[in-house]
Amino acid sequence: MISHPLKGLAGINLKPQHYDEALNLSDESVWFEFHTENFFVGGGPRLDYLQQISQRFPISLHGVGASLGNVFNGFPEHLMQVKQLVKEFNPTLVSEHATWSAHQKNYFADLLPLPKTLLALQQLCDGIDRYQNAIGRPILIENPSNYLNFMSELDEADFLMEAVSRTGCGLLIDVNNLYVSHRNCGLDVVNYFSRIEPAVVGEIHIAGFSKDEKLADSLLIDSHDSPVDDEVWRYLSLALARFGPVPVLLERDDKIPSFSELKSERDVAQSLLNTFNL
Repeated sequence: MISHPLKGLAGINLKPQHYDEALNLSDESVWFEFHTENFFVGGGPRLDYLQQISQRFPISLHGVGASLGNVFNGFPEHLMQVKQLVKEFNPTLVSEHATWSAHQKNYFADLLPLPKTLLALQQLCDGIDRYQNAIGRPILIENPSNYLNFMSELDEADFLMEAVSRTGCGLLIDVNNLYVSHRNCGLDVVNYFSRIEPAVVGEIHIAGFSKDEKLADSLLIDSHDSPVDDEVWRYLSLALARFGPVPVLLERDDKIPSFSELKSERDVAQSLLNTFNL
């Protein structure tokens, strides 16, 4: 069972242009997420800000570069840098993606979904084990966005639950990714939720998407460059009804609005959490 130190609280994926405003924020219910790889530096203002913010607010480290589903023995240098950050800043949550993003030690700038096969499952579990052994604690793994229906021996929910069972990790349920996968590939989100055990869900993400310029409404892109869509808010309500008031994180990675706009959108998530936290 996953513990919930941030139970009932909503957070924001914090960007550098908002660091000073975050430090001046009086709302102590907020927590902040940072992309782990942005702090693979030896010093300087970025780490200084992270230190200051982590002393005032709970933080999470959310990785995008571990390529957990990779077919070879990972990236030891990458894991050592993650280990150092976890040791230094003691984040409340640590998470990564149940995806692959490298081949023959070459990185791709994407989080690519895995085929839901037994072989890919074992490769993912090997990657999770390496990551958790390196940092000395369990992580949460995030479900991918899907754009095509790939070869499958398991459905995605069962695939992720088996990874949890084999490795002791938890799940980060990204409801925007699920909506994108629903629109692109026909994923049944309600059925998906029913196959996930609430006890293993440690966090929920919400974000915005964009429409492919050439394919209009027929393909959605997990771009994190717009406000949360009404349908994603609806899925968040369904997720909270199923999993309880687990921590919710608002992501925005492009076309970044003002901090006050993000805080207002985060507050909508907090209001939803409050209704399930009575």
